[in-house]
Amino acid sequence: MKFEFVEQAKSYLLDKMGAIPEVAVIMGSGLSAVDEILLGPQRIHYVLIPNFPVPKVAGHRGQVVFGKAGNLHVVVFEGRVHYYEGNTMAEVTFCTRVIGRLGTKNLILTNASGAINPNFIRGNLMIIADHINLIGVNPLTGPNEERWGPRFVDQTEVYDHQLRQQLKTAGEYCGINMCEGVYAAMAGPTYETPAEIRYLRTIGADAVGMSTVPEAIAARHMGMKVAGLSMLANVGAGISDKPINHSEVLEATAQMNADLGTLLQRFFDKYES
Repeated sequence: MKFEFVEQAKSYLLDKMGAIPEVAVIMGSGLSAVDEILLGPQRIHYVLIPNFPVPKVAGHRGQVVFGKAGNLHVVVFEGRVHYYEGNTMAEVTFCTRVIGRLGTKNLILTNASGAINPNFIRGNLMIIADHINLIGVNPLTGPNEERWGPRFVDQTEVYDHQLRQQLKTAGEYCGINMCEGVYAAMAGPTYETPAEIRYLRTIGADAVGMSTVPEAIAARHMGMKVAGLSMLANVGAGISDKPINHSEVLEATAQMNADLGTLLQRFFDKYES
């Protein structure tokens, strides 16, 4: 990924927004509730942003929305590109790089995922406490761009404790059924086998998906604070006898959109830097 390509996209968006957003959100499959809580929202399709990768998977709108939420300037990226689509890690993390170069300090990553922890149920919102990268590649592989961050990045606390606590407090206030756990990222696009789900449970994963981790790593590389929210849209293979399909995942996340919007509205209103 060329530094100049990211700069072109950043300059285009900053000119449209007119202010540096304090918080950015990257939305996963079927999720769109956040833009509905923004005041004076403005929308731009990804195809208009220089060099910006456009998602091709159903449920990803492929547009950026920016506006005010409480006293915060917020930018929301509705949809992402995935490694399993044949994209490079540079393309997968392009959006994150642009967010970092905008000057945004806080990034919230959302996704649709499958529950592995038997105590978690379909419909829960899970705050990501940590992750396991099983995609098979790291987005920082290759020559390091020093203008983005250091060669070696500490991963002791990828998901910021303060942001996690603020999300947890917002959820409790709103009466939203939430949990906290470890997210495992797989390459996809197939859903996991029952044997793989048993393996993931054994190594400490509570939920599994096909995104988020590369973006979290790239964001930490650039010094941003990161929080992650998983919409538990299904349960892992073997935990339930019911087959998993993408249309049902989208249906489940659509039902959770209201909870996500309510949660983030409260989070934005009470945000403390």
